[in-house]
Amino acid sequence: MLDLKTIRDNPEAVKSRLKRRGGDFKELDELLKPEEDRRLGLQESESLKNKKKKLSAEVGQLKQKGQDASELMEEVRTINISIKDLDDKIQAWEQQVQEKLLGIPNIPDDSIPDGANESANQLVRDWGTKPEFSFKPKNHVEIGERLDLIDFKRAAKISGARFVVYKGLGAGLLRALINFMIDVQTRENGYQELYPPFLVNKESMQGTGQLPKFEEELFAARDDPLYLIPTAEVPVTNFHRDEILEEESLPICYAAYTPCFRREAGSYGKDTQGLIRQHQFDKVELVKFSRAEESSAELETLVENAESILKKLNLHYRVMELCAGDLGFSATKTYDLEVWLPSQDTYREISSCSNFADYQARRALIRCKKRTGGKPQFVHTLNGSGLAAGRLFVALLENYQQEDGTVIVPEALRSYMHGQEILKL
Repeated sequence: MLDLKTIRDNPEAVKSRLKRRGGDFKELDELLKPEEDRRLGLQESESLKNKKKKLSAEVGQLKQKGQDASELMEEVRTINISIKDLDDKIQAWEQQVQEKLLGIPNIPDDSIPDGANESANQLVRDWGTKPEFSFKPKNHVEIGERLDLIDFKRAAKISGARFVVYKGLGAGLLRALINFMIDVQTRENGYQELYPPFLVNKESMQGTGQLPKFEEELFAARDDPLYLIPTAEVPVTNFHRDEILEEESLPICYAAYTPCFRREAGSYGKDTQGLIRQHQFDKVELVKFSRAEESSAELETLVENAESILKKLNLHYRVMELCAGDLGFSATKTYDLEVWLPSQDTYREISSCSNFADYQARRALIRCKKRTGGKPQFVHTLNGSGLAAGRLFVALLENYQQEDGTVIVPEALRSYMHGQEILKL
């Protein structure tokens, strides 16, 4: 969440920066009145408590002298009632302020481009070359079903739309991709592996910004106050919730494989066929906890770490810097990695790498103890897909397809596929 003091001291400046995202952010205006009431209430409560303390001392003195203190005691009782009523109001005002704060997105970084939507995103770089085919390339659904790698019909029978069953070499390929990505990030790029729970509590979802804003996109347990994770970002970021880290330990870098669960609310009609947009999918997530002054550089490294997977698999891709209007709710700056898909003759997102500055850390209360002493400061959090396994599966089938319907296994993956060089019936 944003710093309340910054909003309180200069609301127009905050609103001006937020407007780069688009929208009016009325929550910002709506929190100012209860926040002012809360501050004045605290001052009045403190004044009453000081008065009560003074009167209580006088009551004690009168009693020691054997004198009548009933009038002062009645006044103390009346003050106690006023303090209780005022504290109840302060608590209600605090809750109102908190609810409004949770609905305000992060401020876009000054360095990112302006724009209302993805059409204003800017190309940073691309890598590799588009594959050339002497035939019309098939899409991943045609390839996968012909080679008996995936089954959508039986998945729909089991669970409904937007699910898939990976079969045989398809299941093996998916598992190989996951193991390959974890090994690269932990053995080469310096991340520590975590294997977190797939169910988390409300506090965890709130800590990373999924709640309350995106509750309709989450799968919730019926009988327990738990949610299926939409990404490993949630449990891994909350791994250090309510903690004070040592500054010397930063940056802390974690890599985690998990399945991810999303209702895809609002996306109906888009990517209904195939693996691009599923209710359940697999992903390796990269999460960093950084010093504030180093988070910009850590974001660049995070992007390079995600890119390393695509380079090792020799897949053509590009890196896009998102404009202010296309930013995610909690992010201040984001790069998307988009891989080339021949059947669509276009690029599709396969990783989104973001710096959240102290936005998530404020919600999750993650701070670090400075070497120089003083008050602990909020860390900066970053995360990105390293990568989305299902979309990487799609990219491999389409970019490595052959005219005879087979698919070449990239050399970097063959040891994970027990030497398999070609996917065929």
